[in-house]
Amino acid sequence: MTILRQPTRAGVRDAAAKIAQVVSPTPLFMHEVNGISVAFKAECLQPIGSFKLRGAWHRLTAIAPDARTAGVVAFSSGNHAQGVAWAARRLGMPAVIVMPTDAPAVKREATLALGAEIVSYDRATESRERLAAQLAAARGAVLVPSFDDPWVIEGQGSTAIEAAAQMAALGVGAPAHLVIPCGGGGLAAGCALALPEARVTVVEPDGWDDMRRSLDAGWIEPVGDHPPATACDSLMTKLVSPLTFDVLSRRGVTGVAVSEAAIRDAQRWAAARLRLVVEPGGAVALAGLLTGQVAVEPGMLVILSGGNVDPAAYAAALTPAPESERAVPAL
Repeated sequence: MTILRQPTRAGVRDAAAKIAQVVSPTPLFMHEVNGISVAFKAECLQPIGSFKLRGAWHRLTAIAPDARTAGVVAFSSGNHAQGVAWAARRLGMPAVIVMPTDAPAVKREATLALGAEIVSYDRATESRERLAAQLAAARGAVLVPSFDDPWVIEGQGSTAIEAAAQMAALGVGAPAHLVIPCGGGGLAAGCALALPEARVTVVEPDGWDDMRRSLDAGWIEPVGDHPPATACDSLMTKLVSPLTFDVLSRRGVTGVAVSEAAIRDAQRWAAARLRLVVEPGGAVALAGLLTGQVAVEPGMLVILSGGNVDPAAYAAALTPAPESERAVPAL
């Protein structure tokens, strides 16, 4: 893919202004963790259940009206799919989503309900990027990656612009430390551009922490050949993009990886303390705090990025594990 421009802070602010015209701000909750008040941005309460509509809206509205007839093609396990489908429907554009066969049924059904066409692929044997590019070329459509796109990155960064304004309104000051779930890094890169004075920590599931390892190494490191199973379908990115890596590495961003047990504990904590349904991938940043891998401090903003859960899997996650199997014993 040829990148014709770089994401910018000005672009993030433009995206925030556009998004404010079509959706209400998601709630921001203050809650104590280890005796310190922490801000939680509930992107799980977006109309599609995740922050992904932000980048999709900014990207699709940047397409010239006379080029919208052919529509868009995207690839996603479900959250970006819904964001693109939601934006395309509002703009009267056709949307095709390349989605893995093992995507959660709730995300597949929601994407279809928004009017998108789904083309399935095998995550283990096929390349979603190649298939999506072929479909876009054949249809003359615009390819909308889930994170490797300057407009998408800028749109996701509107999350931080919105949260900073909410924190100011509450009188708790500007965000000093952002803790953000990370798959390909679009949300983290956009937020890092939005708030250049804030520290940023990205959080990924164990074995899928390619951004953490890439930032530590100073060059892009792919996920290994046989990554472990994870409930975080939205964070299963095998290779981050130079676009997001460049933004995060220049900002000195660091990362941590959390266990599946810690992620389940975080889902239960969010349900019990915040009364929020948070999907596994949306709970990893919170898991980093609860385990102590990210030290809690004043001025911290934690993003709960999505809430599209499989009902059976969520019910299982809410069932308390034996004390010996918990990552957060006091939970």
